[in-house]
Amino acid sequence: MNKVVEISVSQKPESLLLFILYSDSSLVATLLVFSPLSLSLSTNYSLSFITLLLCLAMGTSLSIPKTEKFSEDGENDQLRYGLSSMQGWRATMEDAHAAHLDVDSSTSFFGVYDGHGGKAVAKFCAKYLHQQVLKSEEYIAGDVGTSLQKAFFRMDEMMRGQRGWRELAVLGDKVKGFNGMIEGLIRSPRCSGDNKDQSDDDWTFEKGPHSDFDGPTSGSTACVAIIRNNLLFVANAGDSRCVISRNGQAYNLSRDHKPELAIEKERIYKAGGFIHAGRVNGSLNLARAIGDMDFKNNRFLSAEKQAVTANPDINTVDLHDEDEFMVIACDGIWDCLSSQQLVDFVRQELLLKTKLSEVCERVLDRCLAPSLAVGDGCDNMTMILVQFKKPVQTSAPAQEQSPSNEQGASEPRLEDC
Repeated sequence: MNKVVEISVSQKPESLLLFILYSDSSLVATLLVFSPLSLSLSTNYSLSFITLLLCLAMGTSLSIPKTEKFSEDGENDQLRYGLSSMQGWRATMEDAHAAHLDVDSSTSFFGVYDGHGGKAVAKFCAKYLHQQVLKSEEYIAGDVGTSLQKAFFRMDEMMRGQRGWRELAVLGDKVKGFNGMIEGLIRSPRCSGDNKDQSDDDWTFEKGPHSDFDGPTSGSTACVAIIRNNLLFVANAGDSRCVISRNGQAYNLSRDHKPELAIEKERIYKAGGFIHAGRVNGSLNLARAIGDMDFKNNRFLSAEKQAVTANPDINTVDLHDEDEFMVIACDGIWDCLSSQQLVDFVRQELLLKTKLSEVCERVLDRCLAPSLAVGDGCDNMTMILVQFKKPVQTSAPAQEQSPSNEQGASEPRLEDC
């Protein structure tokens, strides 16, 4: 029996109607685009081509990928790093990153933030998350893991209210950001050029228009690493990933937070949510993220128990002499390469390249899809490669320290891939 599915996407200045007819032997699609130049098309297509048509019509993908890259290198006495990011086939660049070699005399900070629904939350995290880690009492007292956990939750808190709304408007889409910034300047009683003097406490208490802003409906993953002396701290929420190469063997230092994972599924259901087609409430294909406040509105639950939570897994390991390098990258990389495949590729490139950013660029080019029909390799891509310059003298085994994990979430965190 034939089944007809109608997909309607409304957007200005045009709208799209896609009718898909399923039968036992064929798939027939009718694409109707209503615009100043009306187009009607009816023929047989593969699913991948229909996906391509949808992406182009909805404006989520480009006809030609943007392969220009932002790249950077740096080093200090203990390590050197290179990074690169590329927009690729996506219509906009929603990734952001942070690389700070010397946040204090013994500490480096690196982070990858993969935005969805817009770039504002990712850019907000890249701007503020490491600052919140450094200023916390726990960090000053030496409890890096707890300071990371608090910083993740603090992002959601800071994005609420008038100041959070205004900051997101400036960091977001140029048109929307410009309009939002102008409205804020006109209507805000606290916009007389003194924003630079606002203290951290002003984020949630500033009064005026948008004071009741609950936070962004868009969101971002966050995967960050802090290297302090002989210790490596990794905090992750979402499906960006951190991997370390130990004598050429890849070990995952983070876990991809997909809704199908047992502990994520249990929390989602308890919060009143559901999972459909691998997505929370049929929409978000992540179980943890910063932002996405529509999934965090159960007033009877704490932040870590919401259907989607910013609560990160925290993994702490001792660095060993045989640790070669670490990679933090968004899922645009991991969709194309496994952890071990990436480690193998990087090790080969390190024999030929002297700049780490060039190695990252080679990875991005390796992952970029030749066409939209391929599927994988069509996402934004960001990668940070950190190479340990000097052997670290320690004989202690790798260990796990995950105080922020929900009960029952613990598992071996230094995993052979």
